[in-house]
Amino acid sequence: MATNADKVDLLIIGGGVLGAFHAYHAQRRGLSVRLLERHSAPRAASVRNFGQVVPSGLDSQWQPLGRESLQIYQSIQSEFDISVRQQGSIYIASDEEELALIEELHTINSDADYSSQLWTAQQCQSRYPQLRSDYCVGGLFFPDEVSVNPRTMIHRLHHYLSQQSNFQSHFDTCVNQIVTSSAGSVTVTTTDGGTFSAQKLLLCCGSEFQTLYPELFRSSDLKLVKLQMLRLKPQPESILPGNILTGLSIRRYESFSQCPSWAAIKARESQANFAQQWGIHLLFKQEADGGIILGDSHEYAPAAKRDNLNFDLRTDINQYFISEGQKIFQLPSWETQSSWFGIYCQTSHPAGIFTHNVGDNIHIATGIGGKGMTSSAGFAKHHLGEIYND
Repeated sequence: MATNADKVDLLIIGGGVLGAFHAYHAQRRGLSVRLLERHSAPRAASVRNFGQVVPSGLDSQWQPLGRESLQIYQSIQSEFDISVRQQGSIYIASDEEELALIEELHTINSDADYSSQLWTAQQCQSRYPQLRSDYCVGGLFFPDEVSVNPRTMIHRLHHYLSQQSNFQSHFDTCVNQIVTSSAGSVTVTTTDGGTFSAQKLLLCCGSEFQTLYPELFRSSDLKLVKLQMLRLKPQPESILPGNILTGLSIRRYESFSQCPSWAAIKARESQANFAQQWGIHLLFKQEADGGIILGDSHEYAPAAKRDNLNFDLRTDINQYFISEGQKIFQLPSWETQSSWFGIYCQTSHPAGIFTHNVGDNIHIATGIGGKGMTSSAGFAKHHLGEIYND
């Protein structure tokens, strides 16, 4: 039974990337922080993703937070290895429409003072000799962007946090009750009978906050998103450096929706093809051991109806990743080592994240969607500023 006799400044429920970065910024503010995670380690969306930190894919509202996140990742990496590699990101255009979009995004980013470089097809092939010449017509490269290993980054971040004097984490600790005192402090009870007290409580536990605030959860607009992806067997290192996003990504990412040509290009797209049916766009990300993550697809369901998303891994989706990937790169091997799915929650609210205050001292932040790895670090810093009325 875990019991915390001392009241701390901030108690955080949820050890994923959003909760962990709130803990990071809170302890840097000098607050005493405890973090509770129901599992033995984070096991949801924070480890089931590509590990791409790509502010270039965010709209104008969120890109500044993504860019700030880049600086935070680099700052932590300078002190402790959390697997950050700065090899940039590239968007590879496959036709004239996608070429127009990357040219327009280049202009938008220039106006926002965010570094990007328009590359010819020859420049793209020089960096990626395996790139098929019949696919690429040009590229947009972002040199400042980084990647991390999604399977290890969050665990290393927790290791880094554990070395801070004003931080403690408690894993295998599931909260089932929250009580606010007349003085405003918050006490939580765990399923093993433990108790923890704090001046403020922050919930960053994805859609799992439904067990603690079911009515609030049911009235929210949160949706669950299931992504399927696979990993190719390790092959020679550094044949695909950095984050690689392709034509289907250009036609999907929020940043491109700000481009002047976007509406007309989207209006001409067919809605009946396999990629549209399963929300597929193609990303490549090679890990340090040579393995290549490839995907992904998107399926949606209301957060209150999680069972609408089944647990199957679809063979036809994996086959599509491979067949379409072979049209883009000539790799030594397309042998699949593993395949999996992840689920995250998102909101349609214009803010791009679900936040809610239950009184003055209980705060909820969830539904950050697919931009969690890219922008949680920056968002958490500013969200704490709002919570503490900076």
